Amino acid sequence: MMAWQVTKPGPLTTRPLRPVTRPVPEPGPGEVLIAVSVCAVCRTDLHLVEGDLPPRRPGTVPGHEVVGRVVGHGPGAGRLPLGARVGVAWLRWTCGECRYCRAGAENLCPRSRYTGWDADGGYAEYLTAPEDFVYLLPEGYPDEELAPLLCAGIIGYRALRRALLPPAGRLGIYGFGASAHLTAQVALAEGATVHVLTRSAQARRLALDLGAASAGSAYDRPPEPLDAAILFAPVGELVPVALEALDAGGTLAIAGIHLTDVPPLNYQRHLFRERTLRSVTANTRTDGQEFLDFAGRHRLVVVTTPYPLTAADQALGDLAADRVHGVAVLRVATDPSPDAVSPRG
Repeated sequence: MMAWQVTKPGPLTTRPLRPVTRPVPEPGPGEVLIAVSVCAVCRTDLHLVEGDLPPRRPGTVPGHEVVGRVVGHGPGAGRLPLGARVGVAWLRWTCGECRYCRAGAENLCPRSRYTGWDADGGYAEYLTAPEDFVYLLPEGYPDEELAPLLCAGIIGYRALRRALLPPAGRLGIYGFGASAHLTAQVALAEGATVHVLTRSAQARRLALDLGAASAGSAYDRPPEPLDAAILFAPVGELVPVALEALDAGGTLAIAGIHLTDVPPLNYQRHLFRERTLRSVTANTRTDGQEFLDFAGRHRLVVVTTPYPLTAADQALGDLAADRVHGVAVLRVATDPSPDAVSPRG
């Protein structure tokens, strides 16, 4: 099969992502083999390729927003039938035994593993995944629109919940890319007033088209105090900007896995009057299922830019340069029938 692997992390100009030919993987105990249809391109992939996110294994295949069809079962798997359309997300495995897992916070499991980081992901024609961490997907969406829901959507959903937005509250969204444009729609559907702050003029137009009450530049003050805010842009300088925009008792949630250094905060300007700063770490399967159920009930507008699998390096370059409208999605020309690979279960 064709795949892309991270050779030596570094700037994109050094070509750290290289195409390779590999055998189709064999599903292990409890795993399914999936023929990839599409895989969305996430900023986390860019952090891994460039080395901001230290690699955990050599030659990793990135990609953790995967839509495909089940074409094989490993020993002990079988809940998902052959041919089922499924999704593979960032969270790949948790121990189920630690105090975090037992408390329903499996996203904090110290032994957790992640797709496209600890194990090969979806920049490939096939991948394997633990069946218990694979999602059945809602109907009513083409594959290309489902892929971004599996990370951008799920993480945005968790960030929205972490921001503690009250009913009919005022939400500020800083940065308006893949995750933010989905999160805004969830908030709007739940009755919030949404203000978007982003450097991209194109993104500001999209925000207004989706129903945002206002759209300004990233460092602008929103037109009214905010009950909650989410920082999607990986820019630490925006943390005090967003905190200062909060009303008393407001909460800022930082959604990214990577953030540049946060400048010093002034207690009176940024934190006093019980303003709260919270981080977001991965997601639980419950988050994922709740969000996908929401997407099944509310038809979300998912803006994508397609690329062939052979242009994965170009897609990452365009993402880094903010040239992608919506979400970059890799199209994989894989035969989704079980007969296309050797029989497996």
